[in-house]
Amino acid sequence: MSNLPPWFHWAQRLQTIAQAGLTYTTNVFDVERYHQIQQIAAEILAAGADAPLEQVHGLLSAEAGYATPKLDVRGVVFRDGKILLVKELSDGCWTLPGGWVDVGEGPATAAEREVREESGYEVRAVKLLALYDRNLHDYPPFIFHTYKLFFLCELLGGAPTVSIETGGAEFFAPDDLPPLSVARVTPQVLGRMFELANQPDAPTEFD
Repeated sequence: MSNLPPWFHWAQRLQTIAQAGLTYTTNVFDVERYHQIQQIAAEILAAGADAPLEQVHGLLSAEAGYATPKLDVRGVVFRDGKILLVKELSDGCWTLPGGWVDVGEGPATAAEREVREESGYEVRAVKLLALYDRNLHDYPPFIFHTYKLFFLCELLGGAPTVSIETGGAEFFAPDDLPPLSVARVTPQVLGRMFELANQPDAPTEFD
């Protein structure tokens, strides 16, 4: 079950209605009404998250077409029982390497690319460990509904490096984890990755 506040779910639903309405309506009066609904959604999100209203509204209004969840992939890479994490420059904390799936790109390919770009290591995705609805796993609120895909990856080579988003890559034991970037991976989810990786016959976990 989701532990996110009710206002967050209401705002996401309002944005979904507004975005679909703006996509399909041809009535000029309905266009105005859907813009008003979108404005209300932005006001709820901005007030609840203590974020600038203009920034939130800009993100919502930039979305077009039928609203669907975004895809965030993460590479789960082990070496000698330790897991690969990268240091996020945005908050100075650590996370599994990953990011958004690009249009025209397969999720497994995206995970391999993100690991290479953010850590310097070459990997091959071998199993989808889990597919989670971000809203159901104690992540902090995020403006867009997101599905998170966690791919177990085989380490092929490479060396640790930095990128425009990350400031280092290291392997960590489960009992010696650094501060985590909880907007990207929570301690509970990371712990579950250790458990799933040690169960090679376990099916993919999903919500």
